[in-house]
Amino acid sequence: MSANAESSAYRGRFAPSPTGPLHFGSLVAAVGSFADARARGGDWLLRIEDLDRPRERPGAADDILYTLAAFGLTWDGAILRQSARGWAYAQALEQLIHAGLVYPCGCTRAEIATSARRGPEGPIYPGTCRHGLPPGRTPRSIRLRADSPRIDFTDRIQGPRSQRIDHDVGDFVLRRADGIHAYQLAVVVDDAAQGITDIVRGADLLLSTPRQILLQRHLGLRQPRYAHLPLAIDTDGRKLSKSLSALPVDASNPVPTLLAAWRFLGQQAPPTRATDITDFWRWARGRWRLDRVPALQHRSPTQATAWPPDTGPRHGRAGQPR
Repeated sequence: MSANAESSAYRGRFAPSPTGPLHFGSLVAAVGSFADARARGGDWLLRIEDLDRPRERPGAADDILYTLAAFGLTWDGAILRQSARGWAYAQALEQLIHAGLVYPCGCTRAEIATSARRGPEGPIYPGTCRHGLPPGRTPRSIRLRADSPRIDFTDRIQGPRSQRIDHDVGDFVLRRADGIHAYQLAVVVDDAAQGITDIVRGADLLLSTPRQILLQRHLGLRQPRYAHLPLAIDTDGRKLSKSLSALPVDASNPVPTLLAAWRFLGQQAPPTRATDITDFWRWARGRWRLDRVPALQHRSPTQATAWPPDTGPRHGRAGQPR
């Protein structure tokens, strides 16, 4: 973490993809990032990550904006949309090309899957095109050379983390075969453009963080602070997601679900049951405590959407009350 990030005014963000309506898991991420920003007197920015246009669902972005407003999650400034920022990603990629840090790759996903060893997030690219395209191959994607020392960082919820990208991930894609810039590159460029100092998001992106830190270093960008929230899972132990058709949250009656998200994040319940969004946030803003958020604790939707009384102290990473 750089001293520059420590000394800057807090700027957080929420960055949903418009592939469907907000479900409970995405609401948890929005509530956590919003509460952390407001508790620290900071800005909370909104970014629509509509880079992957083939997966975008018509009307989803507007639905997300409506739902956030219904839950009292008001953002600062203009909304940034990735679909309008291809030039910025191309510029960053060109910088990496000039530095000799990337190379063209002609491999298909199927070929990689059959020849690669498995890593924490799937097949690890075996470096087939690292020293030049094999005969008869044409470029499909562009990959970053993962030649780097171990990436270490301290997450504000998960604690110290470490990863060897070359061993656990391999050379990763920055521009896909369909010409779309990859998430890892776009998110780094956009966080820098928006001046983000603190990223509070779901733990499903925890393994992506070292790749983003590596790109920040290569591009000369400031490293934000990170905090990864626990995930909401379904009864089969899978993360709630739009691809699994997780039920959208009810924007017409937001208070019960907002309270459930608040308790899911380990926060103390209001002394009386809240009935109004404005009253809840007036009470909650000064009472948010990141140290009460469970580390990598997954709960099922039935647990997450219940509103149980506070029956005792929360437990921290080492099993001690906090």
